[in-house]
Order: sequence, then structure tokens, then C-alpha cells
Amino acid sequence: MAADRRSSWLKGVLDLLVLSCLTEGESYGYEISKAMAAGGLGEIKGGTLYPVLNRLEEAGLVVGEFRAAERGPGRRYYRLTDDGRAHLAAESDAWLDFHTAVKTMLHPGGTTR
Repeated sequence: MAADRRSSWLKGVLDLLVLSCLTEGESYGYEISKAMAAGGLGEIKGGTLYPVLNRLEEAGLVVGEFRAAERGPGRRYYRLTDDGRAHLAAESDAWLDFHTAVKTMLHPGGTTR
């Protein structure tokens, strides 16, 4: 049950988290997935992550570039566009406002666990 709940919550914010992973520079899918896992979000599988990256690229929020490797398979590297940075800033503010509203509803009077 807890994994299903986390998955549902993650769907609403996954695009924003992927954009956030690209703020320090370009990266590729596996590295983005590792960063999310390190942040406590659990494993984000390729079947979930790559459609998000494709959608963000189609929206002009990221740019992807395939690079061949000397050894092993090539990788597609992603970087934020200026529109992606603006979108991340605006949506981050909106998400944090939403988070505050949910927290207020869950903990009336400012009480927390």
C-alpha cells in the first residue's frame, strides 16, 4: 500500500523533480534516476522516467543530445532550456504553496509530528 501511495504522489510532481535534477548541468536518464533515489524518492524505472524526459523535450523545457561512447552504448544527455528554468521556478513556487496548504490541513494549529 505504501508503495502505491508514493507512486500516486510522485506522478503529480515527477516532471518538476526531473527538471530539478538538471539545474546543476546536463545529465542522462540513469544519473537522474540515481539522484532521485538518493533524494529519498525510491527507484524511478526507465519505463517511467524516459516518457517524462520525452514529454519535457517535446515541450521545449529540456534539450536532449545523443552522444556515442568509446566503450559501451551511447547516452542521451539532457539539459534545461531557458523556458525549462522559468517553468521550474514557477512550478516550484506553486508546488511549495500547495505543500503548505496540505501541511496546514493535516496539522491544524501548527502542530506537527
